Amino acid sequence: MKANKVLWRDLDKTEKLSKKQEHSILFCEHSHVYTLGKSGSEDHLLISEKERTTKAIEYFKINRGGDITYHGPGQLTIYPIFDLDEFYNDLHKYVRDLEEVVIRMLATYGVVGYREPGFTGVWIAPNEQHVLKRKICAIGVHMSRWVSLHGLALNINTDLDMFNNIIPCGIKEADMVVTSLAKELGKNIDLQDAKFRLKTTFAEVYGFEYK
Repeated sequence: MKANKVLWRDLDKTEKLSKKQEHSILFCEHSHVYTLGKSGSEDHLLISEKERTTKAIEYFKINRGGDITYHGPGQLTIYPIFDLDEFYNDLHKYVRDLEEVVIRMLATYGVVGYREPGFTGVWIAPNEQHVLKRKICAIGVHMSRWVSLHGLALNINTDLDMFNNIIPCGIKEADMVVTSLAKELGKNIDLQDAKFRLKTTFAEVYGFEYK
């Protein structure tokens, strides 16, 4: 497959990509916000409007797939803007490939991620130290004429207490919780290094070159 040229950038940069179709990947850290996907339930938001106002937490209903999740400091929220006509027209494969990007990135830290059957996103399996299944990455996407919108949220140094105000992704199973890379490794992670590793694994999975 011919390598597509893809622009990797943080949200505040405005570089242009010269190609018949532009592809971009935006890496963001949001302020505290809860977002509810179009297939989600507002009952999964457990904090009142008054409490959200007091704690400066925003809340939006949006048009991605999936249920409710949290975005905030220490989390990498990643928006691939790909014209899938130049890759493939397969939404299921697109989501599985996003999961693969994260699984490969986690492996560079010595963390084994996996796909939990019946659930979207990336998980870390129970082991000798942890008896629970731990979700580290949420994925919610939307397509407009095969151009991808929304993306994934990977917990790096995320304040996991923020997930106590919601039922994350609508998951109520008692043996499932949310985790972060910092919690798994027992130390804070350099976000710039994490971005670089994700840049590398995006290129591996999707077979493109960066400009």
